[in-house]
Amino acid sequence: MRARDRALWALAVILSMALLIAPALWNGFPLLQYDTGGYLARWHEGTLVPSRAVVYGLMLNAGEMAAFWPVVLAQAALTVWVAALMLRAHGLGKRPWLLLGVIAALTAISTLPWLTAILLTDIFAGLGVLALYLLLLRPGHVSRGERLALIVLTAVCAATHSATIAVLLALILAGVMVWLVQPRHLPLARIGNGVLALALGCVLVFAADFLVAKRLAWTPGGFALSFGRMLQDGIVNKYLDDHCPNPKLKLCAYKDALPNDADVWFWGSPLFDRLGRFAGLDQEMADIAVGSVIDYPGLQLKTAAVATARQLVAVHTGEGVLNSIWHTYGTIRRFTPQLVAPMETARQQHGEISFTAINQIDYPVALLSMALLPVIVLLAWKRTIPPAFGEFAAVCALALLANAFICGAMSNPHDRYGARLVWIAVFAVTITLVPLADRLRRLGSRADIA
Repeated sequence: MRARDRALWALAVILSMALLIAPALWNGFPLLQYDTGGYLARWHEGTLVPSRAVVYGLMLNAGEMAAFWPVVLAQAALTVWVAALMLRAHGLGKRPWLLLGVIAALTAISTLPWLTAILLTDIFAGLGVLALYLLLLRPGHVSRGERLALIVLTAVCAATHSATIAVLLALILAGVMVWLVQPRHLPLARIGNGVLALALGCVLVFAADFLVAKRLAWTPGGFALSFGRMLQDGIVNKYLDDHCPNPKLKLCAYKDALPNDADVWFWGSPLFDRLGRFAGLDQEMADIAVGSVIDYPGLQLKTAAVATARQLVAVHTGEGVLNSIWHTYGTIRRFTPQLVAPMETARQQHGEISFTAINQIDYPVALLSMALLPVIVLLAWKRTIPPAFGEFAAVCALALLANAFICGAMSNPHDRYGARLVWIAVFAVTITLVPLADRLRRLGSRADIA
């Protein structure tokens, strides 16, 4: 590569990264959310708590001395790198200004910059899907070193959240089904790379949890989160009505006092605190969750379908990015007091961030992009656009459906869970417009010549 080309690529990458961390730069401090403190505290407290991956907590700990800026820079750099690989894998490489243009478009019309500029695991959900897609379906477009790096990145993405590893596992299972039908299209060796990445991710989870908690354990959560969704849907109360009194069920004594909101139960219920929170009720919540699936399969299927549908369209930007995240503030004051001053002077902590206007753009674009994924698949099937674009759109659609079921039906629908992945649909539509525009340009040129 000539010196001029290297300079152009460097400029495009730097400007792309600047766009992706622009919200944090404007804020004056990396953005914070409800859960940020839970990740940060893992090393300092030496304990495991539900849905707070130690792996990401260690990333935050590594960036403490520089006010967490290395974390958002790394998130932005990884996003730009994966986006560049995706463009190359779809025949759009060697165009630095196209990379910058795509990143600029995603910055303007999607939730992406709010994921790269925040101290949260969410950016790794989408990056994990893209990295796995490259490993399974586009390995010939990346070098051996890049494939190894993608395996490591996929493993790290998986280790940052149990829902992410579940989505990636769903994609690998879909890959196995493709291999059974068309083994030449998706050789088993490629699926092996995906399995290796997920296995490495599991090793990272166990290793990080052992490092912090001094015991070999998976990040807590699981059935307890499913219990929350069932509580909200009224299934827990129905189960208790049918099985109480029962000396094995502590909740029998409180069944009429249970809230009908999962978030209130887990994060704002004095009763949950009094009964020992997850440590005191984890097994009972698991028993009730499993028992209610056995007792009410029809009701479970109906409520799970509704929750999945709700999650699929719950993709608003900015959930939890408030100025009242007291646990996160308290964690920073307790464990990183040197960062209290810059944190408190940030715009977020003064209530200057509003997502009302942002969601007037991001939300309809997200819904439209999801709706266009089947259209892209159809265009690729008809050879109007290269098949690779259709395959990417199909993977995005499958990932979004898997995410909606995992986060909606098995946990509880939240905009944050949908927003962290929906940007890949916007990305798929954006890069598909490039060959369509090129084709229209060529047709226009032929018409002019004629």
